[in-house]
Amino acid sequence: MVCGRLSVTGRRVCVMDTASENSAGRAGAARPASLSPSRAADFMQCPLLYRFRVIDRLPEKPSAAATRGTVVHAVLERLFDAPAAERTVPRARGLVPGEWERLLAAKPELAELFTREDGSHDEDRLGTWLADAERLVERWFTLEDPTRLEPAERELFVETVLADAGPSGLTLRGIVDRVDVTPSGDVRIVDYKTGKAPAPRFRETPLFQMMFYALVIWRLRGRIPRRLQLVYLGSGDVLTYDPVEAELLAVERKLRALWEAISLATETGDWRPRPTKLCGWCDHQAVCPEFGGTPPPYPLPVVPAPRAAGDGPAASGEGSQGRMDEV
Repeated sequence: MVCGRLSVTGRRVCVMDTASENSAGRAGAARPASLSPSRAADFMQCPLLYRFRVIDRLPEKPSAAATRGTVVHAVLERLFDAPAAERTVPRARGLVPGEWERLLAAKPELAELFTREDGSHDEDRLGTWLADAERLVERWFTLEDPTRLEPAERELFVETVLADAGPSGLTLRGIVDRVDVTPSGDVRIVDYKTGKAPAPRFRETPLFQMMFYALVIWRLRGRIPRRLQLVYLGSGDVLTYDPVEAELLAVERKLRALWEAISLATETGDWRPRPTKLCGWCDHQAVCPEFGGTPPPYPLPVVPAPRAAGDGPAASGEGSQGRMDEV
């Protein structure tokens, strides 16, 4: 049995899904209740990072690059509010300052991105940042023609439940940048990226995100999306992929396995770091065992994992330093 819902949400915000994916636990902790592409990617990258973001909800510094992406996404969404003939480069560029002000009003802490050490406002840095966002918006016009597009959905919230994945199933959810539908009913899922297109050997992660969305929409609508399209504004590339049923079923099996691993780690408190080159960009090095730190006390009840004869002591969940095998 598969159930789900679709609804159009409001404008995109910087942090999409950390709080909304969880139910409250004791002392403000959160027990995982659903899975999104971002959180699935976190767990595959580093289970301890997943814990810090989902269960502990540790704060992270705002990023100028991520915030610029939020503003650019909002501009590309809002542009389609105008009649086709008015979807022009000047109009799109002109939307950038307003979307930044809108975002800043919702998240005043973003002002620190453009604050000098003495606390004064850095107008030059902000101006350069806004100009970069405008250039990304302008580049989009070289990749797609908005005057010939009429999206069926923009910033579409999707959610479905996969049965037979634990006592209450596995809830998959996310926000799709754009959904195009042809007169014959074929669906194209479009995702905007403000960075550069990765080399072929590094395309697995963005493709996994798109396959995740394709799986959810297939389960909701009963029809496999015809095309997945990644639009890289940073490099001016458009990557497309046409999924087939066997691939989506494989993604579904992978997500079920991920959820089993997440559920086990949640119960046992055994969240192990997986060091990679990406650790250099992590905000949580101070509490990571790989960098000599100690994670905060695990805030959820712990059920010891079953041990086979000859195994060592079960993990306590407080600062485990081993490495987890690939799921």
